[in-house]
Amino acid sequence: MVSVMIVDDDQFLRKVLNRILTIGGHKVVSQASNGAEAISNYLQSEPKPEVILMDHRMPVMNGSEATKKLKEINPNLVVIFISADDTVKAEALSSGAVAFLTKPIRSADLFSILETSVAAA
Repeated sequence: MVSVMIVDDDQFLRKVLNRILTIGGHKVVSQASNGAEAISNYLQSEPKPEVILMDHRMPVMNGSEATKKLKEINPNLVVIFISADDTVKAEALSSGAVAFLTKPIRSADLFSILETSVAAA
């Protein structure tokens, strides 16, 4: 079981990911609708999530900016981007993400990357 924070401005997608992760035996410990909220939630979370699933295009603060700040707080944090905009893949990876999935995603791909990333961390 992996503890996860979901960061996406699409409430429906957060609900879907929450359900998929829960069915897959993982625990969603927090959710956020933008990067600034993700940082705040991370700082307040106890225990801290092992993985953050991060969208890129969001109001207030985008995923790349949030990832950089979160990696300053915890350099070992595992961030996996899930975005419909594959043109930001290089930016996401250079900001500290360990993987990038393009929406729409398959649950099998999500579980594989989630478990592989945590094992490697």
